[in-house]
Amino acid sequence: MLPLIATETPPVTPASSLRPMIDQDAAERAAAALLTALGVPLDTPSTQRTPARMVKAYAELLTPREYVPTVFPNEAGYRELVLARQVPFVSLCAHHMLPFVGTAHLGYLPGERILGLSKLARLLSSAAARPQIQEVLTQQLGDWLESQLKPGGAAVVVTAEHMCMTLRGAGAMGSTVTTSTWRGSLADPAARAQFMAMAGEGAR
Repeated sequence: MLPLIATETPPVTPASSLRPMIDQDAAERAAAALLTALGVPLDTPSTQRTPARMVKAYAELLTPREYVPTVFPNEAGYRELVLARQVPFVSLCAHHMLPFVGTAHLGYLPGERILGLSKLARLLSSAAARPQIQEVLTQQLGDWLESQLKPGGAAVVVTAEHMCMTLRGAGAMGSTVTTSTWRGSLADPAARAQFMAMAGEGAR
């Protein structure tokens, strides 16, 4: 679950409360057992510390970064599109525990309050730090923008390369997957076209 915006004041549940409880020793033993079962020797100079490195890498991918989704009153009454373009992220495929890597466009039409600009990128980073499928990530980001900001409209477009598709299985090297969600006024075809034009990808 992503941090929520407080109804009256900006301080909210910090990302630290969303961090997974990691049993380092148990995880390293399990990683060593998995590698051994796969026939990987763990007694070479290169692999002696591999279980610990595996655990550290996955812990980083599964730990949201600390942030507070600060908001401000929309005192100027700004009602045009606010768009963060090509925000990079890394997440983990829930089916194979392999990374999927890409970028997202996140935008909204402000209502009574606006979100600190850097927090759109922080929102994506926090949402990405868990095993999931891209469709759910896209939907969750749209849900958060819609429920927490009460905007006139919100949209999220995510494009990513999935290692489970490019490095194994279909072996479709270089291929990407795009998912999107459109809320409120931004669900209108003309508004979608404007969003994609501002994102630098043309109308879709």
